[in-house]
Amino acid sequence: MNKEEIILFAEGVSKFYRQGFQEVKAVRKVDMKISKGERLYIHGPSGAGKSTLLHLLGALSRPTSGKIFFKEKNIYKLSDRARSALRNKNFGFIFQFYYLLPELNVLENVMLPGYMKGGFGFNGNLRARALEILGRVGMTPRLRHRPNELSGGEAQRVAIARALINSPEILFCDEPTGNLDSVMSGNIYDLILKISEEKKMSVVIVSHGALPKNFFHTECYMRDGVL
Repeated sequence: MNKEEIILFAEGVSKFYRQGFQEVKAVRKVDMKISKGERLYIHGPSGAGKSTLLHLLGALSRPTSGKIFFKEKNIYKLSDRARSALRNKNFGFIFQFYYLLPELNVLENVMLPGYMKGGFGFNGNLRARALEILGRVGMTPRLRHRPNELSGGEAQRVAIARALINSPEILFCDEPTGNLDSVMSGNIYDLILKISEEKKMSVVIVSHGALPKNFFHTECYMRDGVL
């Protein structure tokens, strides 16, 4: 990890929303920096604002106030189209519930973000990349299977492959092993760790559970929207 190369920077970031007549302060004035290759672990109780913060950092949800920069670009000053392009090119996402498209098979699900990004030239290049990543996560034997034919661990490995298809600079993970047993959880974290170290990929993981101590460089606690 190169601590001098800051690739994501947040300054005074807050997110408020209304729930009925009540204003919910989900994230309150968060400042943070993420270096290239850094693995950051954010934990805290349910409802602490962890997932909301991850969505803000990942350009999925606009903050109420504050600034977020990716490589000196203020991502919420960009147009919606430019921000989507930046997100698709540079960020990968893994969620607790996989969000695989049921009508697509394993290979097609993994290739989909590549189609959205473009830049692969002929589809054969994208297919080769998808096959390579699926091999890395041990899913080559299941290429033609649909999501409803996969176990929880298999579906999560497909979700990881999909998140990596565009070679993201930052991988955002929201409770990535919340539905898996301890053995499979360990395998998933080992895989993410290995790829992070090989590619110098930054990783931001939010979880209310414990992570292996060798996984993260930086640990943060979040409660009531405060980091």
